Amino acid sequence: MGSGASRQIRSFFSKPMTRFLAFIPGSIGDQLLCFPTLDDLKCHYPQAQIDVMVEPRAKGVYRVSRAVNDVLTFNFAGRNGPADWGNLIGQVRDREYDACLYFGQSRWINLLLWLTGVPKRVGYASGWGSVLLTDAIPLKSQQDLATQYHDLLQGFGLASPRSELQINLPAADIEWAESEQTRISLPPEQGYILLCDGGATTTAAPSTYPVTHWQSIVKGSIERQPDLPLLALQTSDNGAWVSAMTNANPNLKVIYPGDLGKQAAIIAGANVLICTGGATLYLGLAVQTYLVALLNRQEQWRSHLDSERLVAIYSPNGNLADIPPIQVLEKVWGH
Repeated sequence: MGSGASRQIRSFFSKPMTRFLAFIPGSIGDQLLCFPTLDDLKCHYPQAQIDVMVEPRAKGVYRVSRAVNDVLTFNFAGRNGPADWGNLIGQVRDREYDACLYFGQSRWINLLLWLTGVPKRVGYASGWGSVLLTDAIPLKSQQDLATQYHDLLQGFGLASPRSELQINLPAADIEWAESEQTRISLPPEQGYILLCDGGATTTAAPSTYPVTHWQSIVKGSIERQPDLPLLALQTSDNGAWVSAMTNANPNLKVIYPGDLGKQAAIIAGANVLICTGGATLYLGLAVQTYLVALLNRQEQWRSHLDSERLVAIYSPNGNLADIPPIQVLEKVWGH
């Protein structure tokens, strides 16, 4: 290598990095588990701009991010042609990023990052695509997903412990939550119990808690505390569950926040959130609401669920239907 090229390399690595791009495929829950990594990166590079490239369905997550400046979208799972990939490469090149992080394991995305010409490319050591990265980080699959993500910061020489999941709760969303409670006639200052089956895209999935079990929880909660309202949280994925719940109990109040910031504000106002795994659970952890979570072992693997405000009830065999409603009621009410 000539002396001129060596000087250019030394010049790049001696200057401060000010523009980062994180490629983060996956669900809303996956995005939330990346927040501690992005927050810690921002902490070490406070003047830097951190952008993310995510799937369109996940764009709204970053309304509550404390670290991200701009959100770009690309349908990683779609049937993309050469023109789509070419446009993506051009978009990244035009923004002249100093470094990028890839939170997935596709060798083709590694190739794409190489083609963008971004000088520093950090990802996981996985297959032949690793040679296209400047920093290939060992993937420790025995770790929870949030810690796996945080390991990518080793590519920047950062080895500090992972911070806790935190979000930025916009004032406008807090105001919306307060006005919505008035609209559905919740008594002021009394609080409420919030129910959410976050995995309920259907009413028969192993990750879904049966509606009959939920109804037992509703009935048992009313018997124990008749003056404390119960509220069903509707998300973009659990409409079937909400319909089944209200058909069985027409007096059950329902709230549909519409975006993640408003959803977090509703969760923050609850006395307790009873939920299954996924984004709703992670939001509850982030706003430090008391949680009773119904989980399978896969959810335990995906994220490090350690909080004094969390009571996790694990299914003995991976099927949430095997968690007795009385066990949930005992965790909420103590009897």
